[in-house]
Amino acid sequence: MNRRIIGRGRLLAGSGALLVLLGCFLPWYRVGGEGGLPALTSNAFDGAGIGVFLAAVAVLALIALPYAAGDQLLGIDRPASFVLAVSIGVAALALRAVQLWQLDALGLPDRALGFWLAALGLAVAAWGAAEIVGERRIG
Repeated sequence: MNRRIIGRGRLLAGSGALLVLLGCFLPWYRVGGEGGLPALTSNAFDGAGIGVFLAAVAVLALIALPYAAGDQLLGIDRPASFVLAVSIGVAALALRAVQLWQLDALGLPDRALGFWLAALGLAVAAWGAAEIVGERRIG
């Protein structure tokens, strides 16, 4: 029976990843909609935003992995894995921000709620990854 305690860093990283996942399904930009024309919207699954989604899934998988593996130690369950996953998410978000800026579609949170929620989630996940790096490893 596995009785591991989830640490503060993993809890922060997981909650940040859940915020990112929520943000991935909300609109990342909205253009138009004035003068009777329909508004154009898109979410994270367009362009480099898919990397943000995959990074959040990777963070959640890294959190669940020790509980699924039982009592054996895994080589991938390291602080560097969390840092790498969050870094990929941040890089993908920055690339998507550049793409949206070039399209003149990078908006404020009222027009791009999903983008900004994903950015907040990545910030919380990065905070969690920093906490994981600072934790004392047992075992």
